[in-house]
Amino acid sequence: MEMDLNGHPLPFLFDLAHNDSSIWTAHIHNGSEDIVVQDIVLVQDTFLMRMPLFDSEFKGVVRNDSVIEGFWHNYLKGPDYRIAFRASAGHSERFPNNSPNDAVLKGTWEVHFSNGTPDAYNAIGLFEQHDGGRLTGTFVTETGDYRFLEGAVDNDSMKLSCFDGSHAFLFNAALYGDSLVGRYWSGSHWEEPWVAYRNPDYKLRDPDSLTFLKEGYDMVDFQFPDLDGTPVSPSDAKFKGKVLMVQVMGSWCPNCVDETRLLNEIYGAYADKGLGVIAIAFEKYPEEAKAIAGLKRFKQTLGVDYPIVYGGLASKEKAAEKLPFLDHVMSYPTCIFVDRNGVVRRIRTGFYGPGTGSHYENYRRNLHLFVEQLLAEPEVQAKPKKAA
Repeated sequence: MEMDLNGHPLPFLFDLAHNDSSIWTAHIHNGSEDIVVQDIVLVQDTFLMRMPLFDSEFKGVVRNDSVIEGFWHNYLKGPDYRIAFRASAGHSERFPNNSPNDAVLKGTWEVHFSNGTPDAYNAIGLFEQHDGGRLTGTFVTETGDYRFLEGAVDNDSMKLSCFDGSHAFLFNAALYGDSLVGRYWSGSHWEEPWVAYRNPDYKLRDPDSLTFLKEGYDMVDFQFPDLDGTPVSPSDAKFKGKVLMVQVMGSWCPNCVDETRLLNEIYGAYADKGLGVIAIAFEKYPEEAKAIAGLKRFKQTLGVDYPIVYGGLASKEKAAEKLPFLDHVMSYPTCIFVDRNGVVRRIRTGFYGPGTGSHYENYRRNLHLFVEQLLAEPEVQAKPKKAA
């Protein structure tokens, strides 16, 4: 499939097949990621494919046995946001790769997006180069990663793309010695330049140092309704004496999806040892009923076992108002770690998901160890006050 980003084609590969009952299933591929899509209608010349987690869908017309044309609609960006697509059967390459050369992009790169402008931000490029010029990798920023990107090296240029139902990313760049100069498109609404320099030692700020408790606060406290309307608070009796992870997230956020999968794994491993998790969701829909419906779908699709509560509209400013103990909300997701005594021990800004390879595996391993450490610590009982 090719999506038209204002004249710049974003390609990705997907498989489309049906079983004996004529039930259609698609598999969308981004590097090692395989997104299974089962909400598909393919009748006569009508093609509808709704993405499983995010509120977006493809609506198209089957032109013949090998071509489908139409529009991808991303309803979270508004009722009129759409991008034209053309799907052609039989393709096996994401990008044309006519003459792979000896250009080696594998490794770690220092990256600057929109350098010299108010929108500038830094990142780390993590690239893997495979046989035949195939390229995979991602960009890591201080608020998260760009998930699974896949593309190719062709002569002195490189291309990467991703489509996951929320992200529609396209990266192009030309290689000049040990530098890359390129452009980045996000859907049809955003375009910016980027440059990169080979630098295996480049670091971003520590994710544990970017968000902290506001002066005058030493605890985390809030009360929001869960998806059935029942108020939930860390001060509830069921959380007393437990280690608690508080996840600030949104169902519309792909990095939050990745973190939710990991937190659900951690919760499953340690819930019976005294771990609790509460997710506070800030959603894109201004209508609460729509937001709750989307969260219920999110919880069911991912099989989330811990409570999700509704915090309100997805605005970092509004979230900071609802969570006055934080100095600010820099990123969705943000995870707060609280020990058995209610003391905040760590606040993690952003999330590096499985698309970052060893970065994710290291964090996953260390998170297990950190939770085990907190669980091993005793709850300090408050001393009773002496009678006057």
